[in-house]
Amino acid sequence: MRFGELRVARLAKKLTPTLTKTKQLSQRLQNAIQCSGLIREGDRVGVAVSGGADSLALLLMLIAIKKKLGITLCVLHFNHKLRGAAADSDEKFVGALAHKYKLPFYSAAAAVKSIAKNDKANLEATARRLRHAFFSQCASEHNLNKIAVAHTTDDQAETVLAHILRGSGVTGLGGIHPRVEKIVRPLLAVSRADLRLYLKGHKQTWREDATNRDTTKTRAHIRKKLIPLLQKEFQPQVVEHLASLANHAREDEVLLQGLAGAQLRRCMELIPGGVRIGVADLLEVQRADTTDVRRDVEGHGQQKSERAGGRAQRYASSDFEAAGLTGLSGRVVRLILGGLKRTRIEVTYGSPGAGQIGAVHVQQVLELARDGRTGSSLHLPGNIEVRRHRDALEFCGKANNATPRREYEYKIDSLPELNSIRVPELGCVFRFTVIDWHGQRGETRLPGEVLDGARLNFPLTLRSWRHGDRFCVSGHSKPEKLKRLFNEKGIDRWQRAGWPVVVTGKDLAWSRTFGASGKFAAHDGTKTGIVIVEEKSL
Repeated sequence: MRFGELRVARLAKKLTPTLTKTKQLSQRLQNAIQCSGLIREGDRVGVAVSGGADSLALLLMLIAIKKKLGITLCVLHFNHKLRGAAADSDEKFVGALAHKYKLPFYSAAAAVKSIAKNDKANLEATARRLRHAFFSQCASEHNLNKIAVAHTTDDQAETVLAHILRGSGVTGLGGIHPRVEKIVRPLLAVSRADLRLYLKGHKQTWREDATNRDTTKTRAHIRKKLIPLLQKEFQPQVVEHLASLANHAREDEVLLQGLAGAQLRRCMELIPGGVRIGVADLLEVQRADTTDVRRDVEGHGQQKSERAGGRAQRYASSDFEAAGLTGLSGRVVRLILGGLKRTRIEVTYGSPGAGQIGAVHVQQVLELARDGRTGSSLHLPGNIEVRRHRDALEFCGKANNATPRREYEYKIDSLPELNSIRVPELGCVFRFTVIDWHGQRGETRLPGEVLDGARLNFPLTLRSWRHGDRFCVSGHSKPEKLKRLFNEKGIDRWQRAGWPVVVTGKDLAWSRTFGASGKFAAHDGTKTGIVIVEEKSL
């Protein structure tokens, strides 16, 4: 064998393991995508590419298997303007790569640092918010089903460690989720080292972000200092074990969230501007969860006391509750707070400077439920206020601190031509049912709830209450100010907002909670009755 042939043979032998591994990696990605359903046939996928090794490897692998998956690709790049000319070079580099592979290229830029400074917000959180806003815009404008991002097993391990160090429950231990709405992360089971090996096997260069080496930043410090220390001194497979922990935590999270969601659906009540839940309903979850556990613990302690002289005293109920076993109650609180940002209620949760809801805030809400007095309240990040009113907690946008105005007015010319009125201001539908009234029939003997049709003068008006309104409670002979009746019933100023009444002429004929006015209620001589029912609008 000649010298040149020998060199080629040696080089081929040296490269064979790398080439084999890169093929295997593409196949692993394809199998993972098909098994998980993260990306499906026919999907239009935007690949978020920063120019770094991880996102470049994701792009090249998806290009290699796109025909087998039956998908179309485009490239997305967001320039954070944090590294001057280097950031602009990243954008040009990614754009050239998209052009090389004949893929559509969409980019945007924003001065993240100055925006974060103006908003008095965290730089990393601002960057993430603007980047995800760009992804959402691209998905809408270019009809993208999925946005693929390149978080790896190493990113997962770093995230879980960061959450542990910050103080986290099961939710935080779940780390980075494989899918959140349209954003998918198909590389969570792949290491950075394998991705760099893949790029080297394809002779593909990548861009390096110098800020990733800045160990004054928590994430970089974990990456460069803590994880290598753990691998060297404690557990070589620590990255894989942390990623596995995240998988198990997410599985548990799904179960626990399902239980909390079921409880919330049973007990939650929509109110103008927010949500109400009974204190007993909220803490019932906690008591139900801890009762069986306490019984097991105390029973175990009793067995030990029989053998070891009464040490079961350490399992006293007060100590047990002090241990912070709050069951699902905290999860119910988190679901309510998270739900506020997805409703019509205008709170700034997740917007610049809003902050995040943490374990300490959830604990404060639970303490308000256990020990708070009527009228006491909490102000939480995201402009959310939690108020204690008698035996309930009310969660509202802070913009509703002042008495909210929910004024409306709807005319009712006749019945039964018009038998329902939708009131979007309250999220309710009011149904008017005309019935034959027979004084001796038990099922219709509801004088406090049924209006006498003959006493009403059309058109009627369904409107929000006004100061000065007077109402005659059924069984009384004289009307009283509605405001006084509110006070007697303990209906606070937030609940009164948009309170519905039905007016005939200048008189109130019907009111929520109080039913038919004594002046217009059905009686033994009534022939035609009108029943008004308020229903939540779905």
